[in-house]
Amino acid sequence: MPARLSWFLLLTLLASPLNAKDKDKDKDKDKKRPSLPELVLRARTVLVVIHPDAGEPLHHPTANATARENVERALMNWGRLQPVLDGQEADLVIAVRTGTGRMMSPTVKGGPIDTRPTVMQPTDTGIRIGAQQGHAPPLNDPGMSGPRGGGPRISNEVGPSEDSFEVYLGTSQYPLDSSPVWRYVAKDCLRAPVVSAVEQFRKAVAESEKVQQKKP
Repeated sequence: MPARLSWFLLLTLLASPLNAKDKDKDKDKDKKRPSLPELVLRARTVLVVIHPDAGEPLHHPTANATARENVERALMNWGRLQPVLDGQEADLVIAVRTGTGRMMSPTVKGGPIDTRPTVMQPTDTGIRIGAQQGHAPPLNDPGMSGPRGGGPRISNEVGPSEDSFEVYLGTSQYPLDSSPVWRYVAKDCLRAPVVSAVEQFRKAVAESEKVQQKKP
């Protein structure tokens, strides 16, 4: 019996440092995990726009507009952020851009393709009605090359082959001129019904709130 007790105590002592090291590793992981800014966690309104550099794929000319509506619907179903229309103040601005699966592909820009008609979006909480331009002028005027007007034009677009979802703070006059505070790029991450980009953003918000609660 004394021998068994001695072995038990020895194993306990050997295991204790390992447990302490594991806990330290977990703490280090929490410290290294980037948390979202406080302004993002307090945000309640959001404007969703098509990225100003995005062109519509020739084989799917409404791809970006569809992606924007998918994101808005997913945000409304989440219930934390209320999408607003152009001209309204928003705490956050989300820029979406669909990928084509290739680094370079023919796209069309400008004209009625980038214009958003009156829409009726059914959600889990009701129906949203509104009208909006595809690319919000006050958000992307600076840095845009060439005039915004004119008809549609075809060009070979060099850009990400996967969908992108970028979150900007809406507190400045030209939010898209700054760096995004959060970004997610993945294949078909803007596609309904899952809209995994919004799901990942929800997780990032939840994790950031947990980190914030642990702070003294």
